[in-house]
Amino acid sequence: MVPLDRHARPIDHVLRDAPDAPDAPALIDRAGAMTFAEAEARVARLAGWLKAEVADAGARVATWLPKTREACLMPLAAARAGLVHVPINPALKRAQVAHILTDSGAALLLTQAARATTLEPGDVPAGVSVHVEAGEGDPLPPSSADPGALAAILYTSGSTGRPKGVMLSHANLWLGAVSVAHYLAIEPEDRVLGVLPLSFDYGQNQLFSTWLAGAAVTPLDYLTPRDVVKAVERIGATTLAGVPPLWTHLLEAEWPAETAARLRRLTNSGGALTPTMVRALRARFPAADLYPMYGLTEAFRSTYLPPVLVDANPDSIGRAIPFAEVMVVRGDGSEAVAGESGELVHAGPLVAQGYWRDAERTAHRFRPAPAFSREGGLAVWSGDTVVADAAGLLRFVGRDDEMIKTSGNRVSPQEVEEAVTAGDEAREAVAIGVADARLGQRIVVVARGRANLEPALLARLRRDLPTYMQPAEIVWRAELPRNANGKLDRVALAAEVQGARA
Repeated sequence: MVPLDRHARPIDHVLRDAPDAPDAPALIDRAGAMTFAEAEARVARLAGWLKAEVADAGARVATWLPKTREACLMPLAAARAGLVHVPINPALKRAQVAHILTDSGAALLLTQAARATTLEPGDVPAGVSVHVEAGEGDPLPPSSADPGALAAILYTSGSTGRPKGVMLSHANLWLGAVSVAHYLAIEPEDRVLGVLPLSFDYGQNQLFSTWLAGAAVTPLDYLTPRDVVKAVERIGATTLAGVPPLWTHLLEAEWPAETAARLRRLTNSGGALTPTMVRALRARFPAADLYPMYGLTEAFRSTYLPPVLVDANPDSIGRAIPFAEVMVVRGDGSEAVAGESGELVHAGPLVAQGYWRDAERTAHRFRPAPAFSREGGLAVWSGDTVVADAAGLLRFVGRDDEMIKTSGNRVSPQEVEEAVTAGDEAREAVAIGVADARLGQRIVVVARGRANLEPALLARLRRDLPTYMQPAEIVWRAELPRNANGKLDRVALAAEVQGARA
């Protein structure tokens, strides 16, 4: 198990500081296995190429790539060259890419020819060099960067407005890798299947935490759940991370019993698991430990629930991960007591440096920690409402800006969604508040499942939910939209539903 050492290092040291096994595989793809020594050598040559192309220290270099070897190694190569890496989700389109290139002030974009041809005149700012192939330069030695220096800018999926860049230091990345590798107890013999986007903080962390533990990662771009099933079998994957919509689709796929039994570790972030989903995952993957987690890019990760507590607490997001301090804070800034809801506030060395070139939004989200904080300093005020039980385990209630205000009550969309998906009628659901002159807001649920069972669903909801939480309408869809990180696109659905009923 990786020890909990709070001494941060430059992130490009992660391959070198792994357990002594230079000939062990670090990266496994369809081209074969790349050892730790080979990956480290490639990082050194990539860094040399970047340094020759972009001379200014601290300049931003962007990648818009699928999960190629270069996409996996560029975060380390850019750091070694004294540059700041800006990974762009390959699912984004030209207008979003243009915004990120302009906003970040990128000096270089590494992409593929097919993607480059989609860019129109004006999309690429003046001074940005576009490359469809990575080069090789004179190998650079490991960097001696200050761990507090900026290493990456990760652009959020843009749930409100345009994506904003979260600034992450070497220390943020390094300590996040140490924390996750430790509490997941990743061992050198593990094989981690990386299906999350590398532009997603957890997708990128899978690389760093896996390598720090001396284990191998297989990056996978998949089209169907069956692709994931086949990849688990092909590489003998022991670890799989996902977000709730992915788990829903994987649970609908056919899993040979021997393939499902290969997985020893399932981790979830990007949205809370429902108790129904927890039970389904435990039944489908009986040999796997399940790690429900909660986090946000601005603070990387806040909490995890140890597997031994999952069955008894299926709706919990757990307690603080190593190096994180998480607090439940009342509106007046004091500490909430057990059973009392409040805003989740995150302090400690995993807190990011703010939003790139956006002092106003930084000041809103990154504020001094509450007076009772042991870590102090700058904290991330998440805007998420949680409640802690007597044992200190947290339960996610909802985002303040997503709460539905109906008949004088504040309703958590998640609570309605869990009730809707608790039976056999609906696989997925999103609850939305729509303006209503009499109620303030009425609840509209958009669901994927068996529309012919709507009468049974409504009857069950009348039995299980109080009157003020009953959906006024259920809209059935064959599929629900997802954003670039694979999460359900609540903002798009809400805009569509509210617009149609205005």
